[in-house]
Amino acid sequence: MNPKTKLPKIDHFHFDPILVISCSALLLIGYIMVTSSSLHIDGKISDNLLNYPAKQLAHIILGIVFAKYIAGISLRSWEKIGPWLYILGLFLLVIVLIPGLGIKVNGSTRWLSLGGIRIQVSEVIKFASVIYMAGYVNRHQQAILESALGLLKPLVLFIIAGLLLLCEPDMGSAVIIVTIATGIMFLAGARLIQFICLIIVLAIVAALLAYIEPYRWGRVTSFINPFQDAKDSGFQLVNALISFGRGEIFGVGLGNGVQKLFYLPEAHTDFIFSVIAEELGLIGVIVIITLYSVLIWRIFYLAHLAEQANDKFAAFVAYGIGIWFGFQTFVNVGVNMGILPTKGLTLPLMSYGGGSMIVMCGTLGLLFRVFYEITEHNASNIPTPRVKAARAQNV
Repeated sequence: MNPKTKLPKIDHFHFDPILVISCSALLLIGYIMVTSSSLHIDGKISDNLLNYPAKQLAHIILGIVFAKYIAGISLRSWEKIGPWLYILGLFLLVIVLIPGLGIKVNGSTRWLSLGGIRIQVSEVIKFASVIYMAGYVNRHQQAILESALGLLKPLVLFIIAGLLLLCEPDMGSAVIIVTIATGIMFLAGARLIQFICLIIVLAIVAALLAYIEPYRWGRVTSFINPFQDAKDSGFQLVNALISFGRGEIFGVGLGNGVQKLFYLPEAHTDFIFSVIAEELGLIGVIVIITLYSVLIWRIFYLAHLAEQANDKFAAFVAYGIGIWFGFQTFVNVGVNMGILPTKGLTLPLMSYGGGSMIVMCGTLGLLFRVFYEITEHNASNIPTPRVKAARAQNV
């Protein structure tokens, strides 16, 4: 066989229109809201009012380019490099903790500067976790089905990553990667009783980690009654709730929000959903939640198609991405609405951030690769009416 045939060349690419529309809408609305929530910051720190919007536009363009590159790599190649990619992620988690190399912002050392772009290392390890875990369960699915050891073995590396993330500190991302791992194993067929026991143990550990660290426990107690200390520990949540109250049904109008004017901390990043609630109202909130619901439903649908095509690795990759995006969106929205304790997690595809935007766009590129390969499989083996129509378009 000619070695060049191992990596399929993409002469034409199949795009899932629902996936494209939902992602594009979130990117567009997110960019508009980042612009709205950051103009006052630019006006205070410089004369360039378009500093943050220009940077975010550059992040999105770089993300799309990165997504195109990721989509051009075969899933078999991703499966082979999965363990090495995860080791690279662990290496970066160590590097960021070395004094002088990691960038400290708001008390947390989570960023590395690469080529002038701040890369949040936790986003890289999330991407690597999906690839590594999908490959592991594809290779060892029988062991996961039959024994508790098969369930626990891959978690050792995730515990190491979680401990490194806690050193930054970044408990939110640690919870995300453990959720990705356990979610994929559950969907791979782990025994229910073993899975329940694992979840109970992880929940106890998470509660202990929150309790022994004063600032984390303060977030939990202030979340229960934020108005008790509205000027200190409950400040973020109180202002987020005020944003929702001011927005009512139709909002105060795009750009007319008041809470973003130095009342609501990190309005263009972690709390951009509150700005949406204030300026676009309940209608805007419903639109955003609907778009995320469609996106996550479509990701799981692609995973289902991959299972039907008997491509387990592709299915587990899509499941992992769906769990990641779905859980992180739920946490961010929950924090903004006051139903979860405050955590520093961005809203996927919408919040301001270079590394986060680029990695998440790249993750979408991986999803398009999943769709491409299962479509090619169906075109070769399952001549359904939909595939026949696709063939006719590509002639």
